[in-house]
Amino acid sequence: MNTILVTGGAGFIASNFVRLLLQERPQYKVINLDKLTYAGNLSTIADIENNPNHQFVHGDIADPSLIDSLFSQGIDAVVNFAAESHVDRSISDPGVFIRSNIQGVHNLLEAARRHGTKRFLQISTDEVYGELGEEGFFTEQTPIAPSSPYSSSKASGDLLVQAWHHTYGMHTSITRCSNNYGPYQFPEKLIPVILSKALNDESLPIYGDGSNIRDWIHVFDHNRAALAVLENGKSGRVYNIGSSSEKSNLTLVKLLLDILGKPHSLISFVKDRPGHDWRYAIDSSRIQTELGWSPAFSFEEGIRQTVQWYLDHKTWWQPLLEKK
Repeated sequence: MNTILVTGGAGFIASNFVRLLLQERPQYKVINLDKLTYAGNLSTIADIENNPNHQFVHGDIADPSLIDSLFSQGIDAVVNFAAESHVDRSISDPGVFIRSNIQGVHNLLEAARRHGTKRFLQISTDEVYGELGEEGFFTEQTPIAPSSPYSSSKASGDLLVQAWHHTYGMHTSITRCSNNYGPYQFPEKLIPVILSKALNDESLPIYGDGSNIRDWIHVFDHNRAALAVLENGKSGRVYNIGSSSEKSNLTLVKLLLDILGKPHSLISFVKDRPGHDWRYAIDSSRIQTELGWSPAFSFEEGIRQTVQWYLDHKTWWQPLLEKK
């Protein structure tokens, strides 16, 4: 592989993935395609804009002519991070999610097929599995049962990827990861929302009673897993990525307040959102056994580093609050 197309590369997870490639794979040229919606920002990739192995392209994966023109230049591999990804927004405006997460995936797959791209990696989510009870874990054999317009659109994209593998023989892989945290996360997600509001002593809204449970993984660990799948994953495989760090939303928020030295009295409970899955938990034994990946960050270490990053980078995230 020589030229890697990374979509959504001005967003949270993908921008960190692009940095990983530039730092550790100097033999790769990275084409970074991003639509620059509210969640994608040039400020997020300002530190790599002059890297000779990095080319930024402003564009939309749902634009088939643009996608075809990029692939005509010669793309060896695709890593598709581009997606509308906020559940609340998908409830209020599902059509945007259909366009990006389904039509956009179709455009990428067709361009990759026509131009003979060697590998296609779809970055998905554990939310396609639905929710778990008090016990058990999502495995790659867990049937998909999405609950929201967001997770349904991601599941649809995954099914397209699998169909292009089975029908056309394309080398495709899918990763399904648990909740990410770390540097450059747009301040609409839980952790940066709590941090930004707590620093200003604002009320912290938590859905329901805060008992919803998520498995948290540092974005650096996720991206190393994705790179392992890109380079060595088996064609047609799904790989779950998690770090066995389950926390309820209420426990997480209290921990963040403790780190910041803020009172728990800032917490307020609000009406739960429709179709709110109760628990996610990932079995990542396949990727650990087949590809030798394992998470490097403990949750305690990673979350404290993340809090410190946000404290040190207010000039990055504070202007973005106006774009929410």
